[in-house]
Amino acid sequence: MEGLAREDKDAIERIYRDNYNMIQSMVLNNSGSTDDAADIFQETMIVLFEKSKSPDFELNCHLKTYIYSVSRRLWLKKLQQMQRFTRQPEDLEQTVPVEEEIEMHEKRQSDFSMMETAMSKIGEPCKSLLEAYYIQKKQMQQIAADFGYTNADNAKTQKYKCLVRLKKLFFAQYKNGQ
Repeated sequence: MEGLAREDKDAIERIYRDNYNMIQSMVLNNSGSTDDAADIFQETMIVLFEKSKSPDFELNCHLKTYIYSVSRRLWLKKLQQMQRFTRQPEDLEQTVPVEEEIEMHEKRQSDFSMMETAMSKIGEPCKSLLEAYYIQKKQMQQIAADFGYTNADNAKTQKYKCLVRLKKLFFAQYKNGQ
């Protein structure tokens, strides 16, 4: 978990190597495909990564058990959405309760989706400016040079105006339920 929180490539690869086949088998044995298994495992890794970054998260079981529990809940939820699943399996009690983590993950994914939509509506140069600052982590001096602003303070002012517009677009969607 510590390696995952540090985004250590070896730790991430080890988690994949040690757990992917188990999740793939579970999905394949329960009406899924190899693509479904890859999607479920990827979502599980996102939940695990988010949890590894949380200072108050405490893993009270084996990592393999936690990964299986999250994957199983995600898969059952997907089956219900596809209307391929009608009853709870008997061995569900043997998994770790992770509903709260799944709900938080889905809420975060929904928020990301709304933010992506807001970013697509904001237009240029705001979209590129915000991406340069928040995603590419460029300094204001560099942004000023790249976008043709006279100095870093003017770039900062423009970034602020763009953020205000982005917030308006995002919260308009949020209020309307997307």
